Amino acid sequence: MKSATEDHIHCTAFVKSRQIASGRLEAVALSVKAAADRDARVQALVFDDATGRQIDLDLRGTKADVVRRLADHPLVDRTGSSMPKQSGPGRPRLGVVAREVTLLPRHWQWLNAQPGGASVTLRKLVDEARKTNGPRDRARQAAEAAYRVMSAMAGNERGYEDALRALFATDRSRFRTSIATWPADVRGYIERLADPVFRAASN
Repeated sequence: MKSATEDHIHCTAFVKSRQIASGRLEAVALSVKAAADRDARVQALVFDDATGRQIDLDLRGTKADVVRRLADHPLVDRTGSSMPKQSGPGRPRLGVVAREVTLLPRHWQWLNAQPGGASVTLRKLVDEARKTNGPRDRARQAAEAAYRVMSAMAGNERGYEDALRALFATDRSRFRTSIATWPADVRGYIERLADPVFRAASN
């Protein structure tokens, strides 16, 4: 049986400038725990590959304790990895989430007049927007992720400011030149995060 974190949450862990683990959150958490168990002075930084944000892990107790707590980690909610369960015969639930949407009366009037009603129409509009804006959104998210990791891991490195300018100017050649002297693991991870930015610019 797969864990709640297995399919969707991928992250990377560093101790100083050395990458010690990369992959599913559960596997990375256990690698970080093993490193901390070997040396209590170890302070690892763990990054969410999708956002570049740092991930706080509770490494207390046994490996089983660490894995069990991951099921309640805030990132699990972000991924929506808990699939809707079949409660019995008939159609499965769609896993929809009810939230408040504030619109002007004319918007509600138009939505309610559409086939299927407001909810169906809104879902179609969101899906169409995701399809149309998907590459641009992914590039923007990749730039933000790379920026966060760069700020955390390379803020004191030579060429940092120039690398940031190159990232947001989508200048891959200049970017690579700017980070050429950075620690190899840090440079490789940042290049991986930033790759969608430059690929989108070249299309």
